[in-house]
Amino acid sequence: MRAYRIAYDGRPYYGFQRQPDVPTVEDAIFDALDALDVFTGEKPASYAAAGRTDAGVSALAQTIAFEAPDWLSPAALNSELPATVRAWASSDVPDGFHATHHATQRRYTYHLHAPEADAALAREAIQRLSGGHDFHNLTPDDDGTVRTLQVHLAVDGPFFVLTVSAGGFARQLVRRLVSLVAAVARDKRPLGDVERVLAEEPLDGPRGVAPAPAQPLVLAGVTYGPSDALPDGIGFDVDVEAAESARQVFEAARVEHVTAGRVAGQLVAGVDAAIDD
Repeated sequence: MRAYRIAYDGRPYYGFQRQPDVPTVEDAIFDALDALDVFTGEKPASYAAAGRTDAGVSALAQTIAFEAPDWLSPAALNSELPATVRAWASSDVPDGFHATHHATQRRYTYHLHAPEADAALAREAIQRLSGGHDFHNLTPDDDGTVRTLQVHLAVDGPFFVLTVSAGGFARQLVRRLVSLVAAVARDKRPLGDVERVLAEEPLDGPRGVAPAPAQPLVLAGVTYGPSDALPDGIGFDVDVEAAESARQVFEAARVEHVTAGRVAGQLVAGVDAAIDD
């Protein structure tokens, strides 16, 4: 089996997971593999992906794994992928590897344009949201709502850059968390609302928390081990040619709308760091 790191600009897609009648990142990947005669049927043997990003969400380190031929390098995969989706690293993985279940940590970043917001209030809200909680009021999911989050805030000019890490995430959890932090930092919700959101009582309607826009969100990292299943973890070999292709694609996108440009810039910086490593 082989695992691949995939970066993509999520704005043209209706999410990662394949859906009928709308373009998705997974459709683009499967179409490329089909054009290369890598598999027959609906999907490659033993295929799995690290996560299912929502419509508009981008990724630097989405990870897919499947039974791949030895010749299928990231550069070969890129030869049939659209420019908005780039493979840039790969690794041999043991039989039975599962890109979803064997991930030990996922990391998302969100670039929130908040020139008028109070960073001190944002940090206080983040401190209360960090750690283990039942986040049932920050997701439409009914199950898997108890999570342990690590949340960090960096202020970069008029932007708050929030980094959220956990072993896994309920649907829309990061975007709703960002929305809550932004409302507190902009003095649109009292700080005490954080405790109300984390309480057992369901908050619906105007008391609830809507998700922040998807476009500034990036799946920035997925870690595999060390763990019981993978004692030595997994290290990815960067394909320099493929990574340079990814860098050029996302560099071109940097000149667009300010937030989209920052997301593209983050993808460029992440690929550059991988090349340098």
